[in-house]
Amino acid sequence: MKNFSKLILFVTIFNYLSHIILASIVSTGDFNKDFYVNYSPNHVNTSADGRTRSLIFDKESGTEIASNDMYLFGQFDMKIKLISGNSAGTVVAFYLASGQPNHDEVDFEFLGNVAGKPFTLQTNVYVDGSDDREERISLWFDPTQDFHTYSILWNLHQIVFMVDWVPIRTYRNHADKGAKYPRWQPMELKISIWNGETWATDGGKTKIDWSQAPFVATLGNYSIDACNWKGNARFCRVESENNWWNKGYSSTLTWTQRRLFKWVRKYHLTYDYCIDNQRFQNNIPIECSLPKY
Repeated sequence: MKNFSKLILFVTIFNYLSHIILASIVSTGDFNKDFYVNYSPNHVNTSADGRTRSLIFDKESGTEIASNDMYLFGQFDMKIKLISGNSAGTVVAFYLASGQPNHDEVDFEFLGNVAGKPFTLQTNVYVDGSDDREERISLWFDPTQDFHTYSILWNLHQIVFMVDWVPIRTYRNHADKGAKYPRWQPMELKISIWNGETWATDGGKTKIDWSQAPFVATLGNYSIDACNWKGNARFCRVESENNWWNKGYSSTLTWTQRRLFKWVRKYHLTYDYCIDNQRFQNNIPIECSLPKY
């Protein structure tokens, strides 16, 4: 376990430095410039320099912020420190969404828990309006004590969910084999905090303790390195120097990433829709039988 912790640290540093070298960052790092408040602006606090933002949830409301631009493919990194104490029933979401009737969506959802018990991290992928692709993991650290980086890499080949650069989930483009894949609709980047007590903790059995309100999630440094949607999908789909995420080296996991991915799946995966035969009445979605990298 100690050696694996060293490996995770090495991968974190390596990927961070590689990202800096390869990236042409389109974000400013200032929440005031890159995001707008979708609702309840009185539930958003931003530092004077715009580099840190808190999202607040109480009995009155939650809140949501969204990127000013829309994107088709890229990498999205966000540092988040989650709600401390008794957060049962709350949900903090970091996600991409197209907003169309048959919408595409790529989700991180952090499901709060009673004090002393771990958060559950749920991921999901919507394609053409359909979801039912949830996976859940337990995190190997306390996400309320410090900032951690949560990332979505989305390109022509795959979607990779990462935690501190460790790949926890992939969703590959198997459209040629009949599996749906989000590849045409541009998406906004959104972060929200809201009431999920009907389902988020113990299947909805544990409700929000309002005496613990307000609940606060804090956002720190972020990076949006993506194709800014200008109405032409072809521009975002080409393999150019600017669109580094579509190049061959981003088309699959590296050897080291595969090792980390397998570690997460072995020790931290708590739910996988691909093995839920009862839910799908033994008609498991097609992508579940296809390679993950």
